[in-house]
Amino acid sequence: MESKNPIQVSERIFHTIEYLAQSGPTGLQDLSNELGLNKSTVHRILNSLICMDYVRQDAETLKYSLSFKFCRISNQILAQNSLIDIARPYIKQLAELSGETVHLVQIDHIHAVYIDKVESPRNSVRLVSMVGKSIPLYCSGVGKAMLADMPDEKIRSVWEQSEIRKMTEYTITDPARFQEEIREIRRNGYALDNEENEPGVRCIAVSLRSFQGKPSYALSISAPKDRMSDIRILELKEMILDTKEKISRETGSL
Repeated sequence: MESKNPIQVSERIFHTIEYLAQSGPTGLQDLSNELGLNKSTVHRILNSLICMDYVRQDAETLKYSLSFKFCRISNQILAQNSLIDIARPYIKQLAELSGETVHLVQIDHIHAVYIDKVESPRNSVRLVSMVGKSIPLYCSGVGKAMLADMPDEKIRSVWEQSEIRKMTEYTITDPARFQEEIREIRRNGYALDNEENEPGVRCIAVSLRSFQGKPSYALSISAPKDRMSDIRILELKEMILDTKEKISRETGSL
């Protein structure tokens, strides 16, 4: 009997999970087509995940979807991140003061992952961002804010490992221009996302250091571009820099 490469098996399992997370309820044939695997292989993977309560199958449609066990795991991970608890009252206050959506992110290799989000009760426009979603560092305000706090060689490494492409017509894809952007962020103390990651959305962001003093987190205020004029950005700058100072004092990372 041919032995299977355990790494290949794990890869297939996680590809299945990632696809279901992205697509939602999916039938066996569609999964087989998307994953490039025969139906019997995909069926075995799904049965294994069902046995471990990670996947469920709808009795009527026969489609497969992820279970809420992933939410429980996600909540357990977030519960271990004490910075969320420390920052939460400050970002709630920032959302109320600014009247806009405030995000807290954590660095994850060449991406930033949303770990908290507060929307102002005065804001009727809801952004598509969600806790757990990741965005590239190179084309986001939060990402650029964290990168600007890193040594130049680390920034080059992140740039080289990233799939640099135009997310919008405003995305910076020229390395020389990106370096100038980093220099400007260092001069100003904050970063801007001028519709570089999502059309019609601007944001202002600042980097936050971990308890170990590393630029592992960032805070941002995001809004539709018609509410984020350059004058409004200057007003929000004072708010977000003040919030950064308060959080940094509490974490001892000033």
